[in-house]
Amino acid sequence: MRTTSGRGLQPNALGTFDTIVMAVAGSAPAYSLAATTAVLFGAVGLAGPAALLYCAIPMLGIVLAYARLGRIDVNAGAGYSWVGRTLHPFLGFLAGWALVFATTVFMVAGSLPAGSLTLSLFAPELAGNTALSCAVGAGWFLMMLLVVLGGARLTVHAQLLLSGVELLILVAFVLGAVAHRGHATAFDWSWFGLGHFDGTSGFASGALIAAFYYWGWDVTSNLSEETRDSRRTAGLAALVGIGVVFLLFEAFTVSVNVLLSAERIDGAGANVLAVLGEEIWPGTGGKLLVLAVLLSTVATLETTLIQVTRSLFAMGRDRTMPAALGTVHRRWNTPWVAIVAVGAAALVMFAAAAVAGSVQQVLKDAVSAIGLQIAFYYGLAGIAAVVAYKSLLLSSVRDFVLGGVWPLLGSAFMLWAFVQSLGELSTTALTIGLGGLALGVVPMLVYWAKGSAYYRPARLDAVRALAAAAPFASPDSPRARRSDESFATDF
Repeated sequence: MRTTSGRGLQPNALGTFDTIVMAVAGSAPAYSLAATTAVLFGAVGLAGPAALLYCAIPMLGIVLAYARLGRIDVNAGAGYSWVGRTLHPFLGFLAGWALVFATTVFMVAGSLPAGSLTLSLFAPELAGNTALSCAVGAGWFLMMLLVVLGGARLTVHAQLLLSGVELLILVAFVLGAVAHRGHATAFDWSWFGLGHFDGTSGFASGALIAAFYYWGWDVTSNLSEETRDSRRTAGLAALVGIGVVFLLFEAFTVSVNVLLSAERIDGAGANVLAVLGEEIWPGTGGKLLVLAVLLSTVATLETTLIQVTRSLFAMGRDRTMPAALGTVHRRWNTPWVAIVAVGAAALVMFAAAAVAGSVQQVLKDAVSAIGLQIAFYYGLAGIAAVVAYKSLLLSSVRDFVLGGVWPLLGSAFMLWAFVQSLGELSTTALTIGLGGLALGVVPMLVYWAKGSAYYRPARLDAVRALAAAAPFASPDSPRARRSDESFATDF
């Protein structure tokens, strides 16, 4: 694939285990729980476990869609390329733009808690200062920016450390919650049912928030050009990653329902995990979970940077955005212009967030706005998978269910949640979410008028793509016999 510098991203940089780690880190279990549990509880009350469950089922359909599309088109732009080549280039660009905009907004939504949590560990009285939290969070952001600039291998080494410690702490607290005596509310299986939702609109709001919990696993697709055997690995890693975070999300949401009262949850806000930690292990538990959230936040900043910069790289390469974004650094094989551009845009947003109000309010509006963007581009990807594989859907029951029904169910669910939630969100969240999508129309029309080849795509068809890839997949082919560098972290 051509880039503006004549160089591509570094191939075969990541193995299977590396990519699974990136999928888990992308969903940021500790950060998602800390930033979103109080928001979810405020929207659906005790039905948080149900919202996570019923969102996970269609989300798996989107994961399957990504896995199948990744087999026939390895592209750092992922949905941007797939939707453009199956549905329409305009929709494809907007899908890519939705990811770019959502991840850029997340730079602030993720960095603010990182700053606040750092301050809470060393200077608790300053943790509520939005301006200072922005400054410290910006420091973490710039550090991760340099790691991502250093290449895929450096990135995954940092993830192994950050996410490894985070997951050990989370698992320890799940066991501690099981063994804990005393509770604020008795466990009830009805928390997994539909009875606690406030009608259809309440269910849609809960689903949109739950989508934010899971969001991030698709970083494996954005890394596909840098992953060994990515036609198989990216999809497998996403499936394993979504399974791991689902279990953690359910365990902690149930624990919050059981161990904390509604008043304590509402009062805790983004510090709900610290309050839960103190309840389970008084004295040290709160600090340990704050550390886990900090590690998770920094880790997901890194994966989010990968998603946005790889997407911009693909857009620059296709000339649907400034061509310089497709430039790859000669030494590190990373899209350094895209990385610098994202860094500059995020720093401007940090300055805006510093005067926007409380950390909790910024988080609430950002989570809702990002949820709209996620539902939009995930929904389009699910339809794209069905269209790309339409000739094979009736070849077997497996293809019909896993390649047609489930991805289509996931797509319908995401787009339904998008529409239903429009009447429930605040004016600020709607302005960020819908305004961000509308903003993408400007570069789309500009580069369409300039004649970018992206707007004259070769249609993506699974039958042709799989037939073309067959010689390379053969175990007797020269490519298959080639001995690649082995990685200690690979299966």
